[in-house]
Amino acid sequence: MPTVAPLDLEGHVVAARFLGDVPFFATAAGTIHRLDGGEKVTQAHEGLLTCIRDPHSPSLITGGEDGKVLRIGQDGAVTELAHAPRKWINVVAGGPQGAVAYAHGRSSFVRLSDGTTKEFAEERSVEGLAFAPKGLRIAAARYNGVSLHWVGTNAPPQDLDWKGAHTGVTFSPDGRFLVTMMQENALHGWKLDGKPGEARHMRMTGYPAKVKSLSWSVKGKWLASSGAPAAIVWPFASKDGPMGKAPLELGTRANIMVTQVAFHPAEEVLAIGFVDGMILGVRVADGKEALLRRPGKGAITGMGWSGNGKLLAFASDAGDCGVIDISA
Repeated sequence: MPTVAPLDLEGHVVAARFLGDVPFFATAAGTIHRLDGGEKVTQAHEGLLTCIRDPHSPSLITGGEDGKVLRIGQDGAVTELAHAPRKWINVVAGGPQGAVAYAHGRSSFVRLSDGTTKEFAEERSVEGLAFAPKGLRIAAARYNGVSLHWVGTNAPPQDLDWKGAHTGVTFSPDGRFLVTMMQENALHGWKLDGKPGEARHMRMTGYPAKVKSLSWSVKGKWLASSGAPAAIVWPFASKDGPMGKAPLELGTRANIMVTQVAFHPAEEVLAIGFVDGMILGVRVADGKEALLRRPGKGAITGMGWSGNGKLLAFASDAGDCGVIDISA
């Protein structure tokens, strides 16, 4: 059994992420806790709504009920990137060259490293943002589809239309596919590498609950998702992705829902967090399972691997957090 270093925080914990070898935990109350030679606490927001790890730098990007967008460094230092008074910032994304995206209402914003900000207006409110892996391009998920904007140009957006509410968005690591989470119990995808202006649809349905967590495998061959009593893992290795293929179901438990998924940074191993606080590690190749944490207090609300893949940080909606050492 791996060793678990527990951390008991007050209230709902939104995210657990590593910066280097230091685990960070972000609470809904707006505090950021890091375990760096003892527990250290930073008051970042008056009410925190979202916290992500910037894929392009060793920092976190957060948004809050106070209208602030912050970057939090490995040493806990806080830099304010944007402030929209009386707005709630619950959608952020980290991009290349120090760019950061955030949204409120019917607009998404991209702040470049020199501090200049570009606004992109939408017809409906923005529910999700993602930067493309190559080039400064952003996807904004909204009602009835996604808008793709080239940040450095004034070209009109490319609209990817599909009826319904799209609540989150992600690009595949190679940029060939775009996938959204939907208000209904489904994912929707587009294949982007066809002829110019032609994006083929992919419907990924059959979930008993709403999908709230997605994670790509290290080389982008697999996309894992929550929303079922197993991790639903779609194959993206072939040129048409999951079209016409059934997903894998990993870590199946009778009627106990998966709430979080996080692929290992180097291997095709998936950490699966459940509504009862249990965490499993499952190998994609053969479905072999390892119990990483027994059921505990609260549903798992965040998981993040350390850079070397030996440690897994986790958080729950009851404040039950910690770090699992899988090398032990």
